[in-house]
Amino acid sequence: MNILIETSARHVHLTQKSIDTLFGAGYQLTKVKDLSQPGQFACQERVTIVGEKNKLEGVSILGPARPADQVEISATDARSIGVKAPVRESADLAGSPGCTIIGPKGEIKISEGVIVAKRHAHLIPETAEKWGITNGQVVNLKINSNGRSAVLGDVVARVRADFANAVHIDTDESNAVSAAPGMMGEVVL
Repeated sequence: MNILIETSARHVHLTQKSIDTLFGAGYQLTKVKDLSQPGQFACQERVTIVGEKNKLEGVSILGPARPADQVEISATDARSIGVKAPVRESADLAGSPGCTIIGPKGEIKISEGVIVAKRHAHLIPETAEKWGITNGQVVNLKINSNGRSAVLGDVVARVRADFANAVHIDTDESNAVSAAPGMMGEVVL
């Protein structure tokens, strides 16, 4: 049950309304490259995230526009800017803290939406069925690396036909296991 491990660095997802405020009315994000998940892409544009203590400059935007603004940072990032971001699945934003997001044409203050993304496995239905995994099931990920091998628990399986098989971990987790592009891990039930 081997699967690609990808590092999900700090990034934001924005609504079209927020894109308009940050970059100008009717602005369209500039795709730089497609990401592994179909339909998702990294954008050329960058923003600054401001917390109570500090800020993170040059934060990536992932497209396309979303129904809600969401900031995904590592626990280290959250501490450095003074935001008590909970570990959550994407889109589980209720009760999470907010921040200020600054773009070249304006800024927005979000009242909630800053999270440390819970590690997760994107699986297509055929893979999930073959491995005996259901949507929402929590599994472990065994990673063999030179001197930094680990088993990461609490990996949420997300099963959808429009996904590509890959596990996403944040930069703190990636650094802890010396992850490198193309690294594979083993899903353990």
